[in-house]
Order: sequence, then C-alpha cells, then structure tokens
Amino acid sequence: MTAQDSKLGDTDDKIFVGKGNEPAWLTLALANRHGLVTGATGTGKTVSLQVMAEGFARAGVPVFAADIKGDLSGISEVGEAKDFILKRAADMGLTFQPDQFSTVFWDVFGEQGHPVRATVTEMGPLLLARMLDLNDVQEGVLNVAFRVADDNGLALIDMKDLRALLDAIVPDSGKKGPDAEEDPLAPIRKAAQGFGNVTKATVGTIQRQLLVLENQGGTKFFGEPALTLKDFMKTDRDGRGMVNILVADKLLQSPRLYATFLLWMLSELFEELPEAGDLPKPKLVFFFDEAHLLFNDAPKALMDKIEQVVRLIRSKGVGVYFVTQNPIDVPDRVLGQLGNRVQHALRAFTPRDQKAVAAAAQTFRPNPKLDTAKVIMELGKGEALVSFLEGNGTPAMVERVMIRPPSARIGPITPEERKTIMDASPVKGKYDTAIDSESAYEILQKRIAGTAPTADGTGGEGGGILGQIGSIVGTIFGTNTGRGRLTAGQRIARDVTRTVTDKVVGGVVADLGKSVGGQLGSSVGRALVRGALGGLLRR
Repeated sequence: MTAQDSKLGDTDDKIFVGKGNEPAWLTLALANRHGLVTGATGTGKTVSLQVMAEGFARAGVPVFAADIKGDLSGISEVGEAKDFILKRAADMGLTFQPDQFSTVFWDVFGEQGHPVRATVTEMGPLLLARMLDLNDVQEGVLNVAFRVADDNGLALIDMKDLRALLDAIVPDSGKKGPDAEEDPLAPIRKAAQGFGNVTKATVGTIQRQLLVLENQGGTKFFGEPALTLKDFMKTDRDGRGMVNILVADKLLQSPRLYATFLLWMLSELFEELPEAGDLPKPKLVFFFDEAHLLFNDAPKALMDKIEQVVRLIRSKGVGVYFVTQNPIDVPDRVLGQLGNRVQHALRAFTPRDQKAVAAAAQTFRPNPKLDTAKVIMELGKGEALVSFLEGNGTPAMVERVMIRPPSARIGPITPEERKTIMDASPVKGKYDTAIDSESAYEILQKRIAGTAPTADGTGGEGGGILGQIGSIVGTIFGTNTGRGRLTAGQRIARDVTRTVTDKVVGGVVADLGKSVGGQLGSSVGRALVRGALGGLLRR
C-alpha cells in the first residue's frame, strides 16, 4: 500500500496506521518521542506493532523488535490477500498491495537466528547485578570486582572470566609460615580489600547466582564476537530499513535475562550514538515487548537510570516503543515520556483491571465525542484508541480507529523459510562462530603458574603484546629474573624499565584500542569509564 494506491497510504513524512472518523497518522519527525502499545491478550497488539514496523521500514528507518510468540516473523514474507484483509482494506479505501521486508533474525541461544553476545565488561556491574538479582551488599562486591578488573587490565569477556576474578578477590584465609610460597594473586586480593570488606560468603553467593544464570543460558550470551549495534542500523538495497527480529520465545523463559539484555541494548545505543537533535525521521526504532518485565521489582537506582536513558535517547534519534498488556505496568515517570499511544481493548474483571482502564483513559487527550473509559472495554479485535503527537509536539485528541491490515504475512514463517533468510543474511558468518580470546581467566591462570606479568608490570612471559614488551625490555636490562636479590645496577635498571614500559604501554593502548588483547584490550593499563547503566562509555 503506497501513496499512489490511496490518499491514505504512507507519505514521505507520515505513517498511516488506521482510520476511524479521522485517519491516524504517525509523524516520522515525532516518532523518536517514544510510544506505548497496550491491550489485553488477543486484541491485536502484534498486528499494530507489525503495521508500525512496516511503515518505519518503508520510510528507511531500521527497526528492532522482540518476537515473543513468533508471529512477527511473517513480516519477512509476502502478505496473503485473505478475505478479511481485503475487506478491512476496502473499508478504509485502501488497495491491498502484498509486500515483504528485509529481515535479520537474532537469537541469544543461536538456534533460530544469529547469536547475540555481549562481554561481561560491556554489560557492567549495575545491569549484571539486576540480572543476578543481587542485594546491595552483593552488588557492592560485584562493583569491587569490576573496579579491580578495570585497574588491572583483566578483560571480562565470558562467564569463566568473571568466576576466575571472583575467586581471585576472595581473601586468602590460610595461615602463612616463614617458608610459605608467595601468593601470586596477593596484589589483586589486597586491591579488592582496599575498596571494602570482601568476604568469602558474599562471593560464594554471587557464584551461586552465576550458576543459576548459566543454567538459564547465560553462558551463550556472554562472549565474543560481541554484538555491534551498528549492524541493527542498516538499510537494504532499496533504501528500506532492515527489520531486526529478536527470537524471544525461549528467552522469555528467563525473564531477567530477557529484560536486562534489552535494557543493555538500549543503554549501548544511548552511549554510542552521537547527539542528533531533531531529525526528519528516527535513526532506529526499538520495540520493547513484555515491557513490564523491565520494571518488575527494579530498585530505585535502576529506575532512575532507566528514566534517564529513555528521556535522553530521543536526542540520539532513537524511538522506543513499549508493548505491554496494561498501561499501569509502566511507571508514571517513564509513561510521561511516551507521546504516541495505541490502546487496544482492556477487560475490567478485577479491581486492578478497573484501575488500568481508568489510568489508560486518563492518559489520553480527551475527545468530547468519546467516553474513553467506556470505549476501551468495547473495542473489537483490530480496533484501538489512538493518539499520536501532532506537528507542534502535542498529543492529538484520542480517536477510535480500525488498524490497517499489514502488507506482509500475518503469522509465523516456517523453519525452511527462516533458514533461507538466514543464509542470505548480510551478517552471515560474522557472529555465528564463538571466539575465546585471552582474557581474565587465562591471565589469572598464568599468574598462578608464574608465567604472567603482575599488576605492576613484573612477572613472567605471558600477557600478550604488553607482556612481551615488558619481557623484551626486561631482558635487555637483565631485570626479568626470578625472585631473588638484585644488584644495585639491576635495581636501578628495573625502575627505569618499569617507567619506560608504562609509557610504551600507554602509547600502545592509545593507538591500538580494542585490537590489543581481544575486543577489550583498551582496558589494559588504565581504568575504564562507565556510562549511565554501568556499561563501557565509548566515544
């Protein structure tokens, strides 16, 4: 359905969403003011989501959406001219034109889409603590672990890295005799204790929570190659926005992993994208299905950060649309940021339902011709109350509309169709094979074996490029010998060596960035700067 097919088709600056007494238009220039799609199960939320995603894609705006039931996958295949679709189109004065949209499938478990991975360091302590359901004390110890890793150049890529680091910061409770071997991890343990009391019991609790996360599939999520979010922000050869679908039917069985993963993506977009101001259309639109999972039992500190990200990401050119059953699932301070609303039917069977109906009615700009609270309970399947922002940025009066039929297929695709799409994917091969780079686990193992450099640059032969630099310079001056008494000349040379090595290391880090020591090599030799939600701040 195009502008040529009907006066109500999409235009260069608007998306036609539905029609009642008046047509409902979503203005592209205001689409980054975020939105909300709500309604009871079976009332048509997924179809509304698909209609909006198709409109954005036609306009050249990339889309990311979580597919909870598999129904949204049909956007990748040509629509079918079924009787009810033709009738709805005719009732709106539209000519149905079957269409399909370029789609990339993603899957945290790598089963029905390209694997999605993040490194532990990129996730950050705040979101990881949320994922692990840690209390304040445990979250504090996790923050200590990240700080020690940052200060000591220990890249946390996967779960075994984090486990090894947690073991390394546990105080050594064994009694030491005069002839006892020196603890190779003593500097790390001392550094951890310098930030506060780190107890074995607290670390043990965190380790058990990691086991729970691993049993839910977290092992597959953490690792390399880590997702590059720019791969979401692409157009196809026709200039249409790519539709990125996260296969989330299995992921939803681990609700904390699901919610934290999507929040991590949102925070990464917030940190990575430059300020864009008011654009004629968004750079990316992000649909967050089952949005209540994000806010359930979230501590106030996290809620403050979520509100901040939602409020400020608009200026980065990203539109966020929350999809949930009840509008009261979204806290008021976030709800106030959502200017574009699509409200499907609600059922008032319980006092909470009645409260939801009243809250939904109050969030719309009143229409004297509609009893909004009454109409919400009368809406049929495919109908919705709609209020989009108008040209001056104020909400339009609420209208009862019939949502237009999608142009692509309604319903899931077959496994064979999915395989064909993945085989032709623009990111095929980029993420499909996991990589195990040298990181905290390997470095700590080498230190225990006496073959890796310690935090101050002394030690054995490992440590990648930076360790080799120290080893070469140390060999020249004869300072990389085992423990023992050095001559006065060697002590002077050792101090010079450390100074030179530190300068070289700083230069190498600045020049090579992530290419040193895997994706997170930029952390070596300096503390990392973390952003609003604890992830890496990369400019």
